Amino acid sequence: MTADTGVDGLLRGLAPGIRWRPPVLEIDYVVDRDLHLDGRGLRLIPSYFCWRKPVVLADSTLRAVLVYPLCDTWAPAPERPSEVSLGALLGKTRAAALRTLAHGATTTELAQRLGVSPATATHHTTVLRNAGLITTRRSRNTVLHTLTPAGAALLRTGTSRSAA
Repeated sequence: MTADTGVDGLLRGLAPGIRWRPPVLEIDYVVDRDLHLDGRGLRLIPSYFCWRKPVVLADSTLRAVLVYPLCDTWAPAPERPSEVSLGALLGKTRAAALRTLAHGATTTELAQRLGVSPATATHHTTVLRNAGLITTRRSRNTVLHTLTPAGAALLRTGTSRSAA
Protein backbone atom coordinates (compact mmCIF):
# COMPACT_ATOMS: atom_id res chain seq x y z
CA MET A 1 0.00 0.00 0.00
CA THR A 2 2.75 2.48 0.91
CA ALA A 3 4.41 1.94 -2.48
CA ASP A 4 1.24 3.14 -4.23
CA THR A 5 0.04 5.91 -1.91
CA GLY A 6 3.12 6.89 0.09
CA VAL A 7 3.26 7.69 3.77
CA ASP A 8 0.30 10.05 3.36
CA GLY A 9 -1.92 7.19 2.16
CA LEU A 10 -0.62 4.89 4.88
CA LEU A 11 -1.48 7.36 7.64
CA ARG A 12 -4.92 8.09 6.13
CA GLY A 13 -5.84 4.39 6.14
CA LEU A 14 -4.58 3.20 9.54
CA ALA A 15 -7.86 2.56 11.36
CA PRO A 16 -11.13 4.21 12.32
CA GLY A 17 -10.49 6.71 15.08
CA ILE A 18 -7.18 7.78 13.53
CA ARG A 19 -7.17 10.82 11.24
CA TRP A 20 -4.24 12.23 9.28
CA ARG A 21 -4.45 16.01 8.88
CA PRO A 22 -0.90 16.94 7.83
CA PRO A 23 1.21 17.53 9.79
CA VAL A 24 -0.95 16.23 12.68
CA LEU A 25 -2.01 12.64 13.34
CA GLU A 26 -5.19 12.77 15.44
CA ILE A 27 -6.18 9.73 17.49
CA ASP A 28 -9.33 9.10 19.51
CA TYR A 29 -7.64 8.44 22.84
CA VAL A 30 -8.68 8.10 26.47
CA VAL A 31 -6.96 11.34 27.47
CA ASP A 32 -6.53 14.59 25.58
CA ARG A 33 -2.84 15.29 25.09
CA ASP A 34 -0.36 16.44 22.50
CA LEU A 35 2.72 14.40 21.74
CA HIS A 36 5.45 16.22 19.86
CA LEU A 37 7.87 13.88 18.11
CA ASP A 38 10.64 16.49 17.71
CA GLY A 39 12.23 14.46 14.92
CA ARG A 40 12.20 11.14 16.82
CA GLY A 41 9.87 9.41 14.37
CA LEU A 42 6.84 7.27 15.05
CA ARG A 43 6.82 3.47 15.06
CA LEU A 44 3.49 2.04 13.86
CA ILE A 45 2.54 -1.41 15.15
CA PRO A 46 -0.69 -3.03 13.96
CA SER A 47 -1.85 -5.48 16.59
CA TYR A 48 -4.46 -8.19 16.66
CA PHE A 49 -4.55 -7.85 20.44
CA CYS A 50 -5.24 -4.11 20.41
CA TRP A 51 -8.99 -4.29 19.90
CA ARG A 52 -10.51 -1.40 21.75
CA LYS A 53 -8.59 1.80 21.06
CA PRO A 54 -5.16 2.70 19.70
CA VAL A 55 -2.44 2.94 22.35
CA VAL A 56 0.42 5.43 22.32
CA LEU A 57 3.62 4.52 24.12
CA ALA A 58 5.65 7.64 24.72
CA ASP A 59 9.01 8.12 26.38
CA SER A 60 10.73 11.42 25.64
CA THR A 61 14.05 9.61 25.14
CA LEU A 62 12.74 6.94 22.73
CA ARG A 63 10.84 6.83 19.46
CA ALA A 64 7.09 7.09 20.07
CA VAL A 65 5.06 3.95 19.34
CA LEU A 66 1.47 3.77 18.11
CA VAL A 67 -0.16 0.37 18.55
CA TYR A 68 -3.43 0.27 16.64
CA PRO A 69 -6.15 -2.35 16.02
CA LEU A 70 -5.43 -4.68 13.12
CA CYS A 71 -9.04 -5.81 12.97
CA ASP A 72 -10.81 -4.18 10.02
CA THR A 73 -14.15 -4.36 11.82
CA TRP A 74 -13.07 -2.18 14.72
CA ALA A 75 -15.44 0.71 15.23
CA PRO A 76 -16.09 3.22 17.93
CA ALA A 77 -18.74 2.02 20.33
CA PRO A 78 -22.15 2.92 18.97
CA GLU A 79 -24.69 4.66 21.12
CA ARG A 80 -26.87 2.38 23.20
CA PRO A 81 -30.07 1.45 21.32
CA SER A 82 -33.42 1.27 22.94
CA GLU A 83 -34.05 -1.89 24.92
CA VAL A 84 -37.46 -2.24 23.28
CA SER A 85 -36.46 -2.15 19.59
CA LEU A 86 -33.28 -4.24 19.68
CA GLY A 87 -34.58 -6.54 22.41
CA ALA A 88 -37.75 -7.20 20.43
CA LEU A 89 -35.71 -8.10 17.37
CA LEU A 90 -33.00 -10.23 18.95
CA GLY A 91 -34.23 -11.07 22.43
CA LYS A 92 -33.03 -9.36 25.61
CA THR A 93 -29.89 -11.44 26.24
CA ARG A 94 -28.75 -11.54 22.61
CA ALA A 95 -29.29 -7.77 22.30
CA ALA A 96 -27.17 -7.30 25.43
CA ALA A 97 -24.52 -9.57 23.89
CA LEU A 98 -24.45 -7.47 20.71
CA ARG A 99 -24.09 -4.25 22.73
CA THR A 100 -21.29 -5.81 24.80
CA LEU A 101 -19.45 -6.93 21.68
CA ALA A 102 -19.38 -3.34 20.41
CA HIS A 103 -16.23 -3.09 22.53
CA GLY A 104 -15.03 -6.62 21.70
CA ALA A 105 -14.88 -9.49 24.17
CA THR A 106 -13.75 -13.04 24.59
CA THR A 107 -16.36 -15.73 25.21
CA THR A 108 -15.45 -15.80 28.90
CA GLU A 109 -15.72 -12.00 29.21
CA LEU A 110 -19.07 -12.03 27.42
CA ALA A 111 -20.41 -14.77 29.69
CA GLN A 112 -19.31 -12.84 32.80
CA ARG A 113 -20.83 -9.55 31.59
CA LEU A 114 -24.12 -11.20 30.68
CA GLY A 115 -24.25 -13.41 33.78
CA VAL A 116 -24.62 -16.58 31.71
CA SER A 117 -22.57 -19.75 31.27
CA PRO A 118 -19.77 -19.86 28.67
CA ALA A 119 -21.83 -22.42 26.72
CA THR A 120 -24.77 -19.99 26.57
CA ALA A 121 -22.44 -17.16 25.51
CA THR A 122 -21.05 -19.43 22.78
CA HIS A 123 -24.58 -20.14 21.55
CA HIS A 124 -25.35 -16.40 21.33
CA THR A 125 -22.09 -15.62 19.52
CA THR A 126 -22.78 -18.45 17.05
CA VAL A 127 -26.20 -17.01 16.20
CA LEU A 128 -24.83 -13.45 15.91
CA ARG A 129 -21.90 -14.65 13.76
CA ASN A 130 -24.19 -16.71 11.47
CA ALA A 131 -26.34 -13.60 11.04
CA GLY A 132 -23.25 -11.62 9.97
CA LEU A 133 -23.41 -9.27 12.97
CA ILE A 134 -20.11 -10.27 14.61
CA THR A 135 -16.84 -11.81 13.58
CA THR A 136 -14.79 -14.23 15.65
CA ARG A 137 -11.03 -14.61 15.54
CA ARG A 138 -9.17 -17.39 17.32
CA SER A 139 -5.70 -17.16 18.85
CA ARG A 140 -4.72 -20.49 20.40
CA ASN A 141 -7.35 -21.21 23.07
CA THR A 142 -8.93 -17.74 23.10
CA VAL A 143 -11.46 -16.24 20.72
CA LEU A 144 -12.20 -12.56 20.29
CA HIS A 145 -15.64 -11.49 19.13
CA THR A 146 -16.12 -8.06 17.54
CA LEU A 147 -18.87 -6.35 15.58
CA THR A 148 -18.98 -6.45 11.82
CA PRO A 149 -20.02 -3.28 10.01
CA ALA A 150 -23.54 -4.79 9.80
CA GLY A 151 -23.62 -5.33 13.58
CA ALA A 152 -22.47 -1.76 14.24
CA ALA A 153 -25.08 -0.46 11.77
CA LEU A 154 -27.82 -2.43 13.53
CA LEU A 155 -26.88 -0.83 16.85
CA ARG A 156 -26.80 2.65 15.28
CA THR A 157 -30.13 2.07 13.50
CA GLY A 158 -31.76 0.93 16.73
CA THR A 159 -30.58 4.14 18.36
CA SER A 160 -31.78 6.49 15.65
CA ARG A 161 -35.22 4.87 15.44
CA SER A 162 -35.73 4.93 19.18
CA ALA A 163 -34.85 8.63 19.26
CA ALA A 164 -37.50 9.48 16.66
